[in-house]
Amino acid sequence: MRSAESSSKYEDLRKVVKDFIRLIGDDPERPELRETPERVARMWLEELASGYDQDPDEHLKYFHVSSADYISANRLIVVVNVPIRSMCEHHLLPFYGYAHIAYIPGDEVIGLSKFARVLNVFARRLQLQERLTEEIADYLYKKLKTRGLLVMIEATHTCALIRGVGEPLSMITLSTRGELSVDEKLRTEAMELINNSRASIHKEDTIRE
Repeated sequence: MRSAESSSKYEDLRKVVKDFIRLIGDDPERPELRETPERVARMWLEELASGYDQDPDEHLKYFHVSSADYISANRLIVVVNVPIRSMCEHHLLPFYGYAHIAYIPGDEVIGLSKFARVLNVFARRLQLQERLTEEIADYLYKKLKTRGLLVMIEATHTCALIRGVGEPLSMITLSTRGELSVDEKLRTEAMELINNSRASIHKEDTIRE
């Protein structure tokens, strides 16, 4: 059940979508479009822009580890292929792909599934891929209290596919913190692990095609 505030936002957005349909030259009252404003308003508020009403802290669940033991056994933790789906703030069109995260654990790690939940909070807002990468890096570096962090996002932008050049252009953004900013050998190791995983994804996609 919606609160009074959310019901008001939903109704306002529904009216905006109805006006939008009319302004681009169609009839929002024709049978095929009559329910579209409701569907679009619900989609934006409950899904595409849901990150504005969420706190990523709600999705964190820490596991305490002995950093000395952890680092000697496995210095780097790499989480790959975390799905990213967001809306570009320039044209309100989707961009989508994967995020890859490498970090040197301190005394805390978080559950694997929590990465997807946390990243989704930031992605479900109007975004630029460059800013999204930085926001995720800042948040995880602070919350994990890690000695080093690397975040890489590779995404395809539909604004380039369905308008403009009409090509499926992709962008890669990278942000580092702590030791992974200054230790070139360690950063190379993290990138090799990530790139090997990316290569396997592209190989699987090619086989499916």
